[in-house]
Amino acid sequence: MKKSNLKKLTVTAILAAVAVVGSLFSFPVFGSKCAPVQHMVNILCAVTVGPWWALAQAFIASLIRNLLGLGSPLAFPGSMCGALLGGLLYKYGKKLPFAYIGEVVGTGILGGMLSYPVAYLVMGNTAATLFMFVVPFLISTCGGTIIAIIITLPLKKSGMLGKMKDSLEE
Repeated sequence: MKKSNLKKLTVTAILAAVAVVGSLFSFPVFGSKCAPVQHMVNILCAVTVGPWWALAQAFIASLIRNLLGLGSPLAFPGSMCGALLGGLLYKYGKKLPFAYIGEVVGTGILGGMLSYPVAYLVMGNTAATLFMFVVPFLISTCGGTIIAIIITLPLKKSGMLGKMKDSLEE
């Protein structure tokens, strides 16, 4: 394994662990468990290691959260869509607002809508509707995105974000 991939794997694992521990600070909104730390981590992972690593982080964190009883199967579509879209938009747009928008749209709208079949088929929620989870997912992702903005903007201004990314490529 290349040294840069090992570094990215390590950062991804650490951020997944932060997301799992951060899920202890969650709150219910309209039948959904909102965990804003997951969305902050999605953005941090997307801008430091890239979209595919961010997707892996979101999957790993969702899996561990579910195995520990800290999350629900709805964590998969929500966090994974946001992490991937945020990472892809940042990779090609090269600006932090693209990561923020990708996380919010990916989690809040796409993930919220993709949660409908999960809720209906996997969780047996016959009352679930296509847009039922959009509002709670938007609440959660907006909270996490605000936290990420508070963290990433000073890192970008100080040049530390670029140094972090560069050190992962060595």
